[in-house]
Amino acid sequence: MTKRGVRESRESFGGSSPGGVPFLAVRDVVVFPYMVLAILVGRRRSLAAVRKASEDNNLLMVAAQRDEKVEDPCEDDVYRVGTLVQVLRVMELPEGGVRVLVQGLLRARITGFVQKDPYFAVSIESAEGKGEPAKVTMRTLAQMRHIRDQLERTISLGRMIAPDVLALADKIERPGKLADVVAGNLGLSVQEAQSILETTDAKLRLKAVGEVLNREFELVAMQHKIQAEAKEEMSKTQREYFLREQLKAIQKELGEVDDKTEELNELRGRMTAQGMPACVEEEASKQLQRLEKMHPESAEATMVRTYLEWLTELPWSVATEDQLDVRKAARILDEDHYDLEKVKERILEYLSVRKLKKDSKGPILCFVGPPGVGKTSLGRSIARAMGRKFVRVSLGGMRDEAEIRGHRRTYVGALPGRIIQGMKQAGSSNPVFMMDEVDKIGVDFRGDPSAALLEVLDPDQNFSFRDHYLGVPFDLSKVMFIMTANLVEPIPATLRDRMEIIRLSGYTEEEKMAIAAEYLLPRQTVEHGISRGRLCITPEALQRIISRYTREAGLRNLERELAKICRKVAKRIADGQKRTFRITPGQLTHYLGVERFIPESEQEMDEAGVTTGLAWTETGGEVVFVEATVMRGKGALMLTGHLGDVMKESAQAALSYTRSRGKALGLQPNYFGRHDVHIHVPAGAVPKDGPSSGLAMAMALISAITGLKVRRDVAMAGEITLRGRVLPVDGIKEKVLAAKRAGIRCVVLPKNNEQSLEELPKNVRRQMVFHFVSDIDQALEQVFVSKFPLAGEDRGVAVQGSEPAPAQAAVSLREG
Repeated sequence: MTKRGVRESRESFGGSSPGGVPFLAVRDVVVFPYMVLAILVGRRRSLAAVRKASEDNNLLMVAAQRDEKVEDPCEDDVYRVGTLVQVLRVMELPEGGVRVLVQGLLRARITGFVQKDPYFAVSIESAEGKGEPAKVTMRTLAQMRHIRDQLERTISLGRMIAPDVLALADKIERPGKLADVVAGNLGLSVQEAQSILETTDAKLRLKAVGEVLNREFELVAMQHKIQAEAKEEMSKTQREYFLREQLKAIQKELGEVDDKTEELNELRGRMTAQGMPACVEEEASKQLQRLEKMHPESAEATMVRTYLEWLTELPWSVATEDQLDVRKAARILDEDHYDLEKVKERILEYLSVRKLKKDSKGPILCFVGPPGVGKTSLGRSIARAMGRKFVRVSLGGMRDEAEIRGHRRTYVGALPGRIIQGMKQAGSSNPVFMMDEVDKIGVDFRGDPSAALLEVLDPDQNFSFRDHYLGVPFDLSKVMFIMTANLVEPIPATLRDRMEIIRLSGYTEEEKMAIAAEYLLPRQTVEHGISRGRLCITPEALQRIISRYTREAGLRNLERELAKICRKVAKRIADGQKRTFRITPGQLTHYLGVERFIPESEQEMDEAGVTTGLAWTETGGEVVFVEATVMRGKGALMLTGHLGDVMKESAQAALSYTRSRGKALGLQPNYFGRHDVHIHVPAGAVPKDGPSSGLAMAMALISAITGLKVRRDVAMAGEITLRGRVLPVDGIKEKVLAAKRAGIRCVVLPKNNEQSLEELPKNVRRQMVFHFVSDIDQALEQVFVSKFPLAGEDRGVAVQGSEPAPAQAAVSLREG
């Protein structure tokens, strides 16, 4: 249709149509005047309306739906302001429906629906309002020019607008028409376009279109900027890639290699030389290929490079050859350590098995003993005897599971765990790996390191140990693990089950003298720069240092005292003295000060109510004195000396047994109701616990009641029952050695501990006297100075009267 035809159609409409015009409801679009648009029509009523318009005057009322999801709209589902359009062409579609080409004529408002079937027909009126202004002002002209400029700039930035719209906008001189043409081609939302359509004032409509166009321009400009930046970055990456590939080709032709290529070739060569397992080599090759594609300065490239360095530095197939000469190994162990026959025998057994069966799995040994007995140094000797590398890791205070298994590579600063670090340090797949202080591992929110050790120490699992950092299995089955601990009880049961416990007891005085003469003193003279032969410590002085200046199961304090002597001698030699220094017992006060420990046996006399007990501590055995006294009172029992619950129960058992034997001891029937009993264990600031002191408490209580003196040269240990039975206890070797250090030569022990003497050195067994008892009555015969006379039914002697007779002074009562 020509412009003249459109104008004639607008003029022939007249301004209102009460008779009814076919109505078409459209979705997703708002039709503006002067807008040419193709509409797909498929609904029944819509098709009928289009056919009716085509048959009559080609006029059709078009308005947008409020909700596009409504399939069959009614009166309330459409906007009241729409556009009267001219139907230009109707095309039937093969799949059904028609395509209608329409051109907007003018705004119109629906005043009512006059027909619903077979199509909607509406009565309308013009909604043009004031229409175009009679005279266009300078401000309006400037605004029209601004809209044309913004439209041109928006199109230049790539906004999808028909190119002929700009040419059409340049020829439009009326502001309202320009606003309708531009708004109809911006692709606005239905709500926003409907708002502009309903604005009847041409100037206001032009202003609204200008604001929308400004916003569209800013969005398109921002989008263009983002696309340009992305394209520039992509172009830069592609350019760098092509240049790098060209550089490689040029260097290859010239026979030159850059630093990165040299580094990658070095890593590739180390991977081949390490003899990695197939799964590890596959992972390393994959990471190397990633590294080749990365920029060498990127953070991820640094992480991958570090990971590959760890993989290529681990001893996947490197192993030392075991020295399987059992005699040579025995000689090396004897050179480094005195005694410790059980441990040495176990190591020689392992070497013998390895000699007969090459693929035997490494044992998991756990040395348990007091500090200073040589647990850590023994691990070094084992490594030297076997010809293996030695690695030591301290587990004391460890609370983070990642210390064992490592951190995952996703974390900044991630590293493998202590196990893999130790293997790298050893440079061998079969070192002697010592883990110190396994009983002092802690647990907190970061995990349980002892649980992580289960896989490490299990021979059936550790052949494929996975560190979180490596992410590939590492074979630990060839490693000989050695653990050390002071106590067995703190070690979790599941972890303890995987280890072979070997107990190291304290040293005797003779063993300490031999170790000091053969190992400690020569080592200290060398460390202090004293030439051989310039310092001599007599055996008597050495014995006094051990007994009067140290009291321990191990050797650390003894070595410190020897180092103190060496420092003073070194000072005199540095001052110019040329003589040989011979240290005798009388000179020790000058070098070491006053004596710190006086043997307990020299401090006490034979006395009633005091017995000598034997206790076990983390540092070895100790001598404990138990004091008891009775006084007038109401039958109360007082316990002092920082005693634990088990020790308090032993005191209760001792008192109950004594009360049950009151008739045999010649006591009045109401004796305990008129007397209080007080049991005290000196050194009250030191916590004490355990059942071993039960026998000593019973003897002290009986001695205090009867007044009989206890032999000062007798020590005892044993748990008692209410029936007077003496039960076996642990730590016999440590307790006997403590008694020997205190100068005690007679020890009373439970009968069932007789086999425990096999742990003692032969010279100790020869020098001491042992009495084994199964009940308290047998102990009474060995503990007291004079023979203990039991009264009553046990001995067939009846006791009469309120107090014992003078002739029976041996069993007279001591009343406080």
